[in-house]
Amino acid sequence: MTQDELKQSVAREAIKYIVDDEVIGVGSGSTANFFVDELGKVRNRIAGAVASSEKTAERLKRHGIRLFDLNSVNELPVYIDGADEVTEHLAMIKGGGGALTREKIVATVAKKFVCIADESKLVPVLGKFPLPVEVIPMARAYVARQMVKLGGQPKLRERFATDNGNIVLDVWGLSILNPVELETAVNNIAGVVTNGLFARRGADLLLLGTKTGVRTIARK
Repeated sequence: MTQDELKQSVAREAIKYIVDDEVIGVGSGSTANFFVDELGKVRNRIAGAVASSEKTAERLKRHGIRLFDLNSVNELPVYIDGADEVTEHLAMIKGGGGALTREKIVATVAKKFVCIADESKLVPVLGKFPLPVEVIPMARAYVARQMVKLGGQPKLRERFATDNGNIVLDVWGLSILNPVELETAVNNIAGVVTNGLFARRGADLLLLGTKTGVRTIARK
């Protein structure tokens, strides 16, 4: 099976976790796009969706799925999104597409976070994929210096702005043995909006696309 076929398999499996007649949260990225396409086939089952990025919002609209602003929704029963890296403990690095802040907000509001990914994203230790950090532009140099102190090698994502109008530093060279601790430390740096570690609010369930089928890993 190709990587896209593995992504499609978990996107189809994730439909089992939508909640009828409710507003659900929908993530961003290539695997989430496959999920949106599957969701379009059963759009009448849900009341609508909260999108974690402008790109996802446009894709949902094209499928005729009603969009909700998160401020108009009391709670989300489920949030479904991909990951750039994920461990068996269901901590993740996200933000390769730059939507990490909105993804983190929507994930925090949701009762259940279902991560969908192909098997290449499962790692024993986070950090081979560079950690995205969304930064207020005036703090770029300061935050970069702080990331060096934490053992990383920050690089500005060129010609890129988030949906919030900020910049992203991609931090290479980290071996993240304690993702909760590092997530907190980076978020405490002045000028950081948030970072792409999803450990304090990790996934509740991982649907992993493998060549022998979809493997389900639940939070222990």
